[in-house]
Amino acid sequence: MSLAETFHALYLEKGEAGPKVRIGEVPASVLPDGEVLIRVAYSTINYKDAMMVKGIGYRIKDFPFVPGIDLAGTVEQSSCPDFKPGDQVVLNGYGAGEKFAGGYGAYARAKGEWLVAVPEGWTARDTMAVGTAGVTAMLAAMEFERGGLTPGGGDILVTGASGGLGSMSIAMLSALGYRVVAATGRMGEKAYLEQLGAAEIIPRSELEGGPDKPLMARRWAGCVDAVGGKTLATVIASLDQRGVIAACGLTGGNTFTASLIPFFLRGVRLVGIEGGHGPIDERREAWARIARTLSRDRLDAMTTDAVLDDLPSLADEMLAGRVRGRVVIDVNP
Repeated sequence: MSLAETFHALYLEKGEAGPKVRIGEVPASVLPDGEVLIRVAYSTINYKDAMMVKGIGYRIKDFPFVPGIDLAGTVEQSSCPDFKPGDQVVLNGYGAGEKFAGGYGAYARAKGEWLVAVPEGWTARDTMAVGTAGVTAMLAAMEFERGGLTPGGGDILVTGASGGLGSMSIAMLSALGYRVVAATGRMGEKAYLEQLGAAEIIPRSELEGGPDKPLMARRWAGCVDAVGGKTLATVIASLDQRGVIAACGLTGGNTFTASLIPFFLRGVRLVGIEGGHGPIDERREAWARIARTLSRDRLDAMTTDAVLDDLPSLADEMLAGRVRGRVVIDVNP
């Protein structure tokens, strides 16, 4: 199949009170320039996607606009020597679904330098079960290794544990040998989090009030933080000597107030993770490691399926913190 004048998509159109969600045909002219044309099979939903679908936090200049920061499918046309028609590829970020048409349509176009081949033995659906959330989780694990954190060297805290990034972090860090403590506002998910590999589950209320002093009892060797805000400030104050925090999200706020004392007296390190950008070689390494690390049982345990029609309600649920794990979106009617 080749690209027609229109293709099926979930798209945003301009409305008086903000973008309106529509599902139907969009003109092929919405696609950006790029060396590789992809027939999209699957996408997923991330917090960014939920915000975009609900018209929160983004100023869209050109309508109609196709969201979706993740996509996977088959190359149909390519002028890039690294990819040929028939290749299975995955795209995470680089502006897809934010600056130009993304994964919520039957077609996408991208630069070859942004693409990663679907790992051997994996499917396009598998890669969207991982998505940007899983890539971010592995990049965080790689930062722990660079920072000298080793399995057996202390507990790793994962905040926002029941969400996509949290679920991925628990599954992969535990598989790498770390003892993982999951912090969640949904203590009813205890069995689910243990199935993914969490050794201990704590209520998020222990962290979200903020620190009561600059240095608290040393509790964590490292942390994958998807929350930000006061939770991040609490974690900074309770990190062990030369601990590492991988900051990956802001569901609890995009600002925080913290003392510099833990950085000076304990050598605490706060590292931001470029979930949607960063050097492609690093991201290809992350995908290779994900394929070696993440078991099929744990991937299946955290994944559910949906279609484009489900996205508006899924966006509401995600923004309310009620989506567990990962959701794969079949973009075809």
